[in-house]
Amino acid sequence: MTTLIESNEHKSLREAVAAFANTHPHTTNAEDNTRLWQAAAKLGYIGVNLPEAYGGGGAGITELSLVLEELGAAGNPLLMMIVSPAICGTVIARFGTEEQKREWLPPLADGTRLMAFGITEPDAGSNSHRITTTARRDAAAGDWILTGRKVFVSGVDIADATLIVGRTEDARTGKLKPCLFIVPRDAPGFGRRAIDMELNAVERQFELTLDDVRLPADALVGDEDAGLLQLFAGLNPERVMTAAFGIGMGRYALSRALEYARERTVWKTPIGAHQAIAHPLAQAHIDLELARLMMQKAAHLYDAGDDVGAGEAANMAKYAAGEACVKAVDQAVHTLGGNGLTREFGLARLITASRVARIAPVSREMILNYVSHQTLGLPKSY
Repeated sequence: MTTLIESNEHKSLREAVAAFANTHPHTTNAEDNTRLWQAAAKLGYIGVNLPEAYGGGGAGITELSLVLEELGAAGNPLLMMIVSPAICGTVIARFGTEEQKREWLPPLADGTRLMAFGITEPDAGSNSHRITTTARRDAAAGDWILTGRKVFVSGVDIADATLIVGRTEDARTGKLKPCLFIVPRDAPGFGRRAIDMELNAVERQFELTLDDVRLPADALVGDEDAGLLQLFAGLNPERVMTAAFGIGMGRYALSRALEYARERTVWKTPIGAHQAIAHPLAQAHIDLELARLMMQKAAHLYDAGDDVGAGEAANMAKYAAGEACVKAVDQAVHTLGGNGLTREFGLARLITASRVARIAPVSREMILNYVSHQTLGLPKSY
């Protein structure tokens, strides 16, 4: 029976990434973020999951999630790791043409190029079946023409292209089928507008418009008849990586709280000696460890080729990590009291950021719906 306890190689990787991440100042602006990205890529961390034949590390989502978790635990999470190597890199590696792999995988692995991912629409959030961005063929030219809108797309301003989820029409049934297209950032008709977010994050969120964007035939990734298979090849790693993002953030908040609880003295006693402080922090640690185990299971199943099993586990991991992250951040802020809201300790900004792990890329309510009817066999509520 295969164990999910980390191998010596994974432990060594974890230690190396932690040492690297702790030597860098916290990324508070785009320039710092870019420098950290490039430094991590130079060490092989960004492309650790991509095929060796195309410049990657030849490992899997297990290793990539480990890297992101440790970066987050040091206070330096790289949100675009979820998008560029995990979603886009995985989809291209699994379903792209040889030409697409040669063009995109090496620069995605070495950090010289980034790719964003656009799926959410103003009227199609959790229900991806309602996506209305459509792709139609220009039979005469052999091109594709994309029309539609996307919202909450991360990092479009720093990405060289965006992997867009569109829909084609099945001539036999008239039904719309999801398909994936590589849209260069400078494609005519491809517009973007930054969304005014209160979330304090280096990576900005954008609304995209595709106004008859003309793409060559080879912009399509994979088979236009493959449908959901190709889409979820990217969405399952996204859920695993979001779990890693949340676990890393929770660990960072917990570490700051523990440091404070050991040093802050009231009536000649460190506050961490009091059970009212110690027990909630212990519970936060337990929740984060449990979430990590589910994340490791999901990553293991995905890397083993079990897409169905990985789908269930990835959703559960994302749910568990989101809850654990929010609780850890809240408890860390409470441990520091008023200091938890100061800029000096850097925890207050996480109050908003931690909620992202609960609502994106899929809400906890939709995960509960998934588990209810897919795992437990209960009737659908929608």
